[in-house]
Amino acid sequence: MERAISLVISSAVGDALGAPYEFLPPLPHATPITVQATHLWERGEWTDDTSMAIPILEQLAAGASLHPTNAATQDTLGRIVSQWLEWAQNAKDIGTQTRAVFAHIPESAVTAQAARDAARMVHEQTGRSAGNGSLMRTGPVVLAALTPEFLTHYPNISQHRRFEDFPSEYLTTVSGAVRSVSELTHYEHDASDACVMWVLTALHSLLTGELDIRSAVDALPSERATRWHGFLDEAQTHKPWEISNSNYWVVGALQCAWSAMWHGHDLTSTLELAVRCGEDTDTVAAITGTLAGALYGHQALPGEWHEHLHGWPSYTADDLTNLVMRAINR
Repeated sequence: MERAISLVISSAVGDALGAPYEFLPPLPHATPITVQATHLWERGEWTDDTSMAIPILEQLAAGASLHPTNAATQDTLGRIVSQWLEWAQNAKDIGTQTRAVFAHIPESAVTAQAARDAARMVHEQTGRSAGNGSLMRTGPVVLAALTPEFLTHYPNISQHRRFEDFPSEYLTTVSGAVRSVSELTHYEHDASDACVMWVLTALHSLLTGELDIRSAVDALPSERATRWHGFLDEAQTHKPWEISNSNYWVVGALQCAWSAMWHGHDLTSTLELAVRCGEDTDTVAAITGTLAGALYGHQALPGEWHEHLHGWPSYTADDLTNLVMRAINR
């Protein structure tokens, strides 16, 4: 439970911690990382990364389903899209790709299918749709994999210590749920593949306290898995600010986040490394926080990093914690 709470809280902390440094070049090690206010964000305020994760978390806390074979799941996804559109009306900041997708969803038909159609339309118009906007919000889907509906046939899943011990049917079902949420705004395989890897890795860390992303990569189609292993090789031999790919691209964002995980030694140092990457610092740190929180728990976080944590819709860290507990206690 503590690691489940930390998965969400640490992502929000990374988001708020990285917000003041967004669009800046990489930060030198001599520059301290502090929680600051900016012209756009209050001190400790999370950004769109966490705001878009909250409707997913709220649906899980309310008892809704993300199980791929449940007929009600499409209604759940539709409600998530509807909440996103409500948030977007007064949001301080929305990713370029996500904003474009929202603009193509007809007001008269706010459904999961309408969102997927809009995502495909944006992809066909621009020729690409693998931004980091679905990876940044994917953390709560880890909690969906722990609900009774997912665990009906695998009640002892928490006893498995290795990916090899996880039933393949369970991993396939979880992957399907992950993709269904990613594809609401992001059409390309890169985006959903990144989300699948991150969720499966975080799920494994949450259950076992161990870190194994390579086995999660192997859950992808083999031709795409080989490509991702190469991306991870670069991440492990470079610091986040040395990654050659832009971290606005989901591949570069995941590489920066994995580099921070690989070179960090606890939750604090890992989040600091993520923020120092430059450019899309809040998103990289939010992505990193999901996995680092699931691995380490958040008890060691500096108090000043989370005592002012807040954001849309007038939530605090306590509100996020309560939502996680309701989602898990189902």
